[in-house]
Amino acid sequence: MMNQRKLVITQNLESPFKERLHSILPDWEIVFGRDRSIWNDHISDAEVIAGWKKEMTDLLLQNKGALKWIQTWTAGVNQLPLHTLQEKGVHVTSANGVHTYPISETIFALMLGLTRKIHAYVRNQQTKMWNHENMKLEIHEKTIGIIGVGSIGQETAKIAKAFGMKVLGTRHSGKPDPFVDEMYLPNQLDDILPKCDYVVITLPLTSETKQMFGEKQFQLMKRSAILINIGRGEIVVESDLISALQKQEIAGAGLDVFEKEPLSEESPLWNFDNVIITPHTAGSTEHYDKRVIEDIFIPNLKSYLTNSPLPLNVVDFKKGY
Repeated sequence: MMNQRKLVITQNLESPFKERLHSILPDWEIVFGRDRSIWNDHISDAEVIAGWKKEMTDLLLQNKGALKWIQTWTAGVNQLPLHTLQEKGVHVTSANGVHTYPISETIFALMLGLTRKIHAYVRNQQTKMWNHENMKLEIHEKTIGIIGVGSIGQETAKIAKAFGMKVLGTRHSGKPDPFVDEMYLPNQLDDILPKCDYVVITLPLTSETKQMFGEKQFQLMKRSAILINIGRGEIVVESDLISALQKQEIAGAGLDVFEKEPLSEESPLWNFDNVIITPHTAGSTEHYDKRVIEDIFIPNLKSYLTNSPLPLNVVDFKKGY
C-alpha cells in the first residue's frame, strides 16, 4: 500500500503486545524485531520508532521527514542525536519510570551486599573457606544521600525509611519529597557529601552532570562511606574513583555503569575487594516490555493518533532528559 504509515519496534515482543498494537493501528505497517536486518530498511520511511539503536544515527539522514516520534527503550537519552532530532522536529519520549522498582532494588542489593560483606562470602564459598571477613557495619539509621531525586530516587528514599535512615537528596527544583528529610539543589552537592554514609547517584548524563564526581568530591566523603552509581558512568571521573579506592578515601563502591562499556579487563576496578560490579543491568526486570508498552507507549500513542500533546516522558531537548 502506498503511503502506509509505519511503526518500527526494535524489540522481540511477545504476541499479546503485538496483537494489542495491531488493534490500535489496524491500517499501519508495524515492523517488530531486535535484529538490525529486520528494521534497517524501514528507518527511511518510519513515522514512529520505538527502541532507539545507535546504528540508526546515520540512517536518520535518509529519513525524508517521515519520522515524527521516537520512543526510547531506556530512561537515558544521551546516546541519541538530540540536536539533529530537535532540528527535524521529532518528538522524543523516554522509558523513564520503567526502572523504578528494579533499580531501587539493585541499589539496596549493592548497599547491603557491601555493608554485610555478601560479596566476600560468595568469593569464600568458591574455595569453601570459613572466614568471618570482619563484618560489623549496619545500614539501619545511617544517612543516605540520593543525588537526583527522580522516580528511582523517590522509591529509594521510601525504602530507606524502612531502615530508619536519614535521607538527604538533590533535585533541580528543590521541591520537597515526603521521604526525603532534607532536599538540596545540585550546586549544593559538596555540602551534602561529608554527611553521608551512602552516596547514591541516580542522575541522567547531561552537560551539567558529566564528571560531577571527581577527586574533590571523594575527598569530601567520609572514609567509611560507600558510593553507588546506577546513573551513567561518565558522571564519575573513573580514574579519580580508582585513586580514592586505592587511598581508602572511601570504603567501597557498587557500580552498574562505567565511562566505557563493557568495562575493560585491564580496569583496576575488577580487582578491588570492596567493589561490586554489575554490567549495566540494574534496570533489568521481567516486567520491562510490559511497562514500556502499557504504561508509556500506548497512552502516548493514543494521544499521538488524535494529534494531542504526548502526555508522558517527553524529553526536554534543552535539559537533555
